[in-house]
Amino acid sequence: MQAVSQGTSHSNRSDTTIVITGGAQRVGLYCAERLAADGFQVLITCRHLRDEWQQQPLAPGIEPMLADFSTVEGIEQFIDELKSRAPRLRAIIHNASLWLDDSSGADALQQMFMVHMQAPYLINQQCHELFPADAPADIIHLTDDVTRKGSAKHVGYCASKAGLEALSRSFAARLAPQIKVNAIAPALIMFNPEDDADYRRRALAKSVLGMEPGPEVVYQSIRYLMDNPYITGSCLPLNGGRHLK
Repeated sequence: MQAVSQGTSHSNRSDTTIVITGGAQRVGLYCAERLAADGFQVLITCRHLRDEWQQQPLAPGIEPMLADFSTVEGIEQFIDELKSRAPRLRAIIHNASLWLDDSSGADALQQMFMVHMQAPYLINQQCHELFPADAPADIIHLTDDVTRKGSAKHVGYCASKAGLEALSRSFAARLAPQIKVNAIAPALIMFNPEDDADYRRRALAKSVLGMEPGPEVVYQSIRYLMDNPYITGSCLPLNGGRHLK
């Protein structure tokens, strides 16, 4: 699938553009809305345009780009489309994620590798030139708290997210001092509507704070990393104290 722009024309360029991969729903969309409200122009990637956007358009300042990260060709098409716009980037937030367990088929790990590692690797390598040399610049990787201890049922997912965290340290070394590169490792942020009471009880019991914080805490973490000029190559835990249990 070729990366395609929708909505705002290419003439709307800014040195305050933020790219959020996988930003069409839930935490990614919430952060896009908050960053747009802060005055940033936000580009969100998605595999298809969502039906609800016909009745309720995206907030002003948010523009979707169709992108398929399942193949190298799809990733490179997205990169070419982004470069054709020639935005002056403020940040790239790698939020796109694929949750598959180890019974999902022989190519499950490959699928997650493409989204969690191959896409960030190529985008960071080829798009860092879009950051102006004379302005703050950030790349942020959304990993997962599960990498801290591993997962018996999601070995492939955990491994690919751990790889994403490792990429953040390596790119931090490569792109310093112009671009800060950090990671955020969330645990439970928000439940799905279909999660039953028993699952919610067990999930909440895993942390000492015992709460469903909601997407605001991810936005706050993003702003902390963007606004702090003296942190790079770090991973910010966002787990409610799970490591204390």
